[in-house]
Amino acid sequence: MSQQPQKTQGESGASPSPPPPAPIPLAPGPRASRLQDIYSKALRATLKANSYENFASCFPTPARYVPASLESVHRQLNAKLEEGATAEFNEIIKEREVIKGLNELDRLVGDARRRKSQGESESDVPPHMLNADGLYQAHLTPYLQEVQNVLNAKIETTQSQNVALAEKVLAQRKEIESLLSGLEAVMADLEGSAKTSTEYSKEHNLRQESLQIDEEMKMQAES
Repeated sequence: MSQQPQKTQGESGASPSPPPPAPIPLAPGPRASRLQDIYSKALRATLKANSYENFASCFPTPARYVPASLESVHRQLNAKLEEGATAEFNEIIKEREVIKGLNELDRLVGDARRRKSQGESESDVPPHMLNADGLYQAHLTPYLQEVQNVLNAKIETTQSQNVALAEKVLAQRKEIESLLSGLEAVMADLEGSAKTSTEYSKEHNLRQESLQIDEEMKMQAES
């Protein structure tokens, strides 16, 4: 009687290895796209508040006499604000690897919903029975949630800084307008002084001519 080959312990208890997790796409997914959309709307709202009408109302004299120059300054100011805010936002996105993290969060949420729709429950599986992919997801999900919370806080901080910057710009405009008003008053005083000086000079010349005529008449009378 031939003996059947004995199966090793590893062969009898072996289970198929879980498939490796799918590569995380670098293109923005739903959450990353939504984040960029929210930022773009917030930035547009900030720039809209700094409209040319509001800007020109702070500088009525230049707006009346040199509107083209003032409009150019306004465009440059808004461009600088937009450029600086966008650069800071992109730096945060790159430094924190936000797109990668949010894409992974999209994948995890999608997997959870798919398992739920198939009647699977993660709570039925004890932690020590999770496969490699399950353990990976269990450890990564809290980190991704923390990253999202940090990013949301960064966005709120950036929005607050944008509001504070806009208020600072408005305060500086008011200060410049006050200086321009003072300069206009000084110019008016100088013009008035010049006019008074001219009138005094004319009166003084007439008085000198009158005295000279009197002297000449006296000399003729004496001779």
